[in-house]
Amino acid sequence: MRNSLAGMQEKLPRNLGLWGLWLLVVNGLIGAGIFGLPSGAYALAGEYSVWIYLVCALLILPVILSFAELGSYFRGTGGPVRYGTEAFGRFIGFQSGWLFYIARIISFSANSVLLTDSIAYFFAPAGEGTGRLITLALIIGGLTLINVLGSVESIRSLAIFTIVKFSVLLFLVFGGLIFLGEQVLPAFERGVPPMSDLGAATLLLIYAFVGFEGAVVPAGEAKRPERDMPLALLFGLGSIVILYMLIQMVAQAAVPDLGSSESPLLDASGRLFGPAGAIILMIGVVTSVTGNLVGNIFATPRLTYALSIDKMLPKWFGEVHSRFQTPANSILFFGIFAFIGAALGSFTALAAMTVLSRLFLYIITCAAVPVLRPKFREQEKSFVLKGGYLVPVLGILACIWLMFQVSFTSIWMTALFIAGGTGLYWLGSRN
Repeated sequence: MRNSLAGMQEKLPRNLGLWGLWLLVVNGLIGAGIFGLPSGAYALAGEYSVWIYLVCALLILPVILSFAELGSYFRGTGGPVRYGTEAFGRFIGFQSGWLFYIARIISFSANSVLLTDSIAYFFAPAGEGTGRLITLALIIGGLTLINVLGSVESIRSLAIFTIVKFSVLLFLVFGGLIFLGEQVLPAFERGVPPMSDLGAATLLLIYAFVGFEGAVVPAGEAKRPERDMPLALLFGLGSIVILYMLIQMVAQAAVPDLGSSESPLLDASGRLFGPAGAIILMIGVVTSVTGNLVGNIFATPRLTYALSIDKMLPKWFGEVHSRFQTPANSILFFGIFAFIGAALGSFTALAAMTVLSRLFLYIITCAAVPVLRPKFREQEKSFVLKGGYLVPVLGILACIWLMFQVSFTSIWMTALFIAGGTGLYWLGSRN
């Protein structure tokens, strides 16, 4: 299979199989959101909120399918950087990578804050003053070290967190099915909520379906990206939508006043299993956020590595550790700036800054499909979507609809990100 850019030299070992890529997908998708979203969804859509998860999956499906097709074309590290560069030139490729990097590093900082707050649930000093900074340093420093030591170690740690996370969520689901029986099934006795409420519920839940894009970045470390990348993306989406729907059904059956709950899954677990259930669920929150962090810090530094080997960033970012065979400099850079962001911001403020950047990235990727398909579709084992260009067009339309729902703060912050990326690209071009 041809590389996307002539002269590109990959130095990272190919250790990732289908299982490793699937772990990156599901941990990108399942973060902290599912532990808090069921109450807001129920308040807007009532029992019909179960079906909103399916609507969200169908809404994001064209975007994931576009990523799946492009992911089958490229064997090099970079993901959106590769797609944007090959389709629209170096400037768009750089902006794709820059916006993705900014969104991911801010998301990592936000989830680090959330994990610190969760730890403080068990140990209060960890969430205050100097104790908070020490906790953040231990979390981010530890994950940075694991990733510097090797990709195999990172995926092994990710597998452990994923097993614990799924075990806790399945514990809640099966416990609800056993104790509640047929009560878990929605009766749908009330009328369908207004379309405005259903639309608001869709907008709320769609953010439990983003984050999958991190899995396509380390394609240069995948054994068979042309086959495994599409399968991992599609299996990942299928896995989480079924899990989300079951969780919503159990939560609304276990907690009659679910719409007013501030911690819906904690309340559901507490009512089903008592105080021990709440503790188990909190362990699930911690492991879920940690798994999301592990997947993020594994994939995102590969962006600066890819931009470096494409000569859009200094050579320092593209250097590979002689012993551990990892992009150690890029990982350390990511860890340092993630710590600074986490130390200075709150979870809500940081999370709100990433929305529009991610949507721009999705639009660029969907738009790249009709440009790149004629160049790559004849490759052996490539994944080519049926229906002409209908799927990427639907993906673009879905992203445009979501763009009209974002806040003004997200708009001006994204404008600043794009301006900053343009300045960096200009400086890089001059040098």
